[in-house]
Amino acid sequence: MSAHKTTALVTGASAGLGREFCRQLAGSCEVIIAVARRAEALHALAAELEGRAEVHCVEADLASVEGVARTMEALRQQGPVDYLVNNAGFSTYGGFGDLPLEGQRQMISLHIDATVTLCRAAIPFMRELGGGAIINVSSLVTMAPGKDVAVYGATKAFLNYFSQAIQQELAGTGIRVQALCPGFTRTEFQDVMGSYGFDKSRVPDEFWMDTEEVVRESLAALASDDVLVVPGE
Repeated sequence: MSAHKTTALVTGASAGLGREFCRQLAGSCEVIIAVARRAEALHALAAELEGRAEVHCVEADLASVEGVARTMEALRQQGPVDYLVNNAGFSTYGGFGDLPLEGQRQMISLHIDATVTLCRAAIPFMRELGGGAIINVSSLVTMAPGKDVAVYGATKAFLNYFSQAIQQELAGTGIRVQALCPGFTRTEFQDVMGSYGFDKSRVPDEFWMDTEEVVRESLAALASDDVLVVPGE
């Protein structure tokens, strides 16, 4: 049997924080399982990381049962994983009573159902390895609930509670769990929010962070006892 290769599974890997997690984890991981909907962007990432890590591209929509199943199969074939980064996500913007329900339900499926499923799949193998790290990408919006992102904020608040609870359950196993709560970050996420009417120009420059900073602080915080991590704090 071949020796275990240090492996990370990153969702939402085609852009933004997910892509940056792949870049920075490539320094310590031999294998990256990169999951996202856009195959072309995934293969571009794999080309970028060639020579630094073995990248397996998994084209999957984690808001769907099929996409979760495809990702679980990749985890089974290429795992076990030492790092699990549940980053895939999106948000709508507007009053809950005015927005289509389907988008809200997709957020619940993606942020909650997919995260819970992948965590449940990864944890037993991390126990066997004697440790590992799980990063669930949450949001600073959970600290102060507000209008126009009701379901998005609620799903991220779930991740905070879930991450804190399973960290308590996993005490002494060597597994570190983190809920990463970034604020305004320069990614495509904000551009998508703009299509719903969010005006990012109204946010002062000093409130913004780059993906490199956010990911660097997240990975550094794995050495601490902090579960809720707010970059730039």
